[in-house]
Amino acid sequence: MHQPDYRNSLDGRFELPWTYLHAIKDYTDMAWHLEQHPDVACVVNFAPSLVEQLEDYCNQFKTGAVRDPLLSLLARDTLEDLTAVERHLILSACYRSNFSKMIEPFPAYHRLYQTFTALTEQDPALQQYLSHQYLADLLVWYHLAWMGESVRRANELVQRLMKQGCLYADADRRALYELVGELIRQIIPRYRALQQDARIELSTTPFYHPILPLLLDFASAREAMPEIVLPSAREYPGGLQRAQEQVKHGLDRHMHYFGQKARGVWPAEGGVSGPALEVLASQGCQWSATGESVLFNSLSRGRGDPLPDRSAYLHHPYRYRTAQGELTCFFRDDRLSDKIGFEYATWDSYDAVSDFVNALEGIYAATDDASDPVVSIILDGENAWEYYPYNGYYFLSNLYQALQDHPFIVTATFSECAGEDKVVAPALEGIVSGSWVYGTFSTWIGNPDKNAAWDLLVEVKRHYDRVVASGQLTPDEYQQATRQLSICEGSDWFWWFGDYNVAESVQSFDRLYRLNLRNLYALLHLQVPEVLMQPVSMGSNKTDAGGAMRRSTE
Repeated sequence: MHQPDYRNSLDGRFELPWTYLHAIKDYTDMAWHLEQHPDVACVVNFAPSLVEQLEDYCNQFKTGAVRDPLLSLLARDTLEDLTAVERHLILSACYRSNFSKMIEPFPAYHRLYQTFTALTEQDPALQQYLSHQYLADLLVWYHLAWMGESVRRANELVQRLMKQGCLYADADRRALYELVGELIRQIIPRYRALQQDARIELSTTPFYHPILPLLLDFASAREAMPEIVLPSAREYPGGLQRAQEQVKHGLDRHMHYFGQKARGVWPAEGGVSGPALEVLASQGCQWSATGESVLFNSLSRGRGDPLPDRSAYLHHPYRYRTAQGELTCFFRDDRLSDKIGFEYATWDSYDAVSDFVNALEGIYAATDDASDPVVSIILDGENAWEYYPYNGYYFLSNLYQALQDHPFIVTATFSECAGEDKVVAPALEGIVSGSWVYGTFSTWIGNPDKNAAWDLLVEVKRHYDRVVASGQLTPDEYQQATRQLSICEGSDWFWWFGDYNVAESVQSFDRLYRLNLRNLYALLHLQVPEVLMQPVSMGSNKTDAGGAMRRSTE
């Protein structure tokens, strides 16, 4: 589970609503499925930057001081006095949903969409004739569409509003707003309870989701892609200290939020390298995980002959020894994980589950009786489900039930696997730097726009180092500037830059990245460079370009 920090750190305003929307849909539904299947074990990874934002939303509901513009409109007493900016926000934001799974299935919501598109195609200026009642209905339906399926099936308010379909009163909006707050407040306690009952293992990520190997050494990208073009800057200044602080801060806050120390760390995007694993081991991390291609590249290095079939090396963990201690490393089964992420959404749920279970049975049948195979299924915890009918309700219900009832397939956490006698874990002598996406870092570095973004970050880091060394900052100012730097180091900004992502999304993240850099200059009491007023990346006009998910192989 991960979301970048969407807040403007200077005023606390949320620039994008994705944290709370995924909270009421995906984080809520995923907890429900686990609660319904007590014999299914898994690892749930929470990035601390996400949990911090969930806590922020809880405080907003508690105080009534809402700093998310879209959410504040849901809570508003009346929509009859909307400004032009507020009208634009509702109309621009409330159709950002998967059309075939989140708009079209709901006739009333679909009619609102058809009305909007008909007017816009004729003349965008005609949007001014859309009444406050239209906007109220649109705001309600957007949040109904983003409700988790487990909520839609059990909550009387949601069922009543969906049945009503239109002409929502102010009290209806307010009631829906209160439900959103209730769902968000329940998320961390629900997962914490699952952990306390030993049903799941909770792991964490370096706090603001940086790609640790790139903080440590840009040249690590060349281990898997020797010809990749790197940023103009040779390195990220003080990268080792920054990587250590991101990991330590993440582990500390995880302990604060969940009451137990995380034994494992999922490095952001499965980004690993030898030095990155050293950093994790130095912080007491016992296990980590990444993609299958990283294992393939690591085992292939220095070999004179091709590797055997993947079944001979993939389905067990490896022990990786560092100067700071030994870690157990797990490697994602890319084929099965990607089937859940990208293929099964279009299948009948029973057929999909049968195919998945048959694949696991085949792996088991091909394994020596002396050991138990470990098949690591690792995927995005939020973005896959909007491509499934009913937010994956039937697929996940049937999958968990099939796994729970199976005579010899056993679900387990990574910590359980690492301590299991029948799980073979050979030594991994070396590791080739890479991530779960293609086994490389090309999603975050190498493209001209991505490299330009890194150079902007390097420049402000040099200023940060100089100002900190001068002693000009008060302790509070130093803390604020360091937190802002940590946000700028996150992976998400670099993920979106490039001409293969949709322009609307790229421009949103480009704007927020440059805002974060400008805010850091302000916190350092420095003049903002003019270059930060210009876009880093524009994206593509192709509607099917890129997105929030990537297959593991190109």
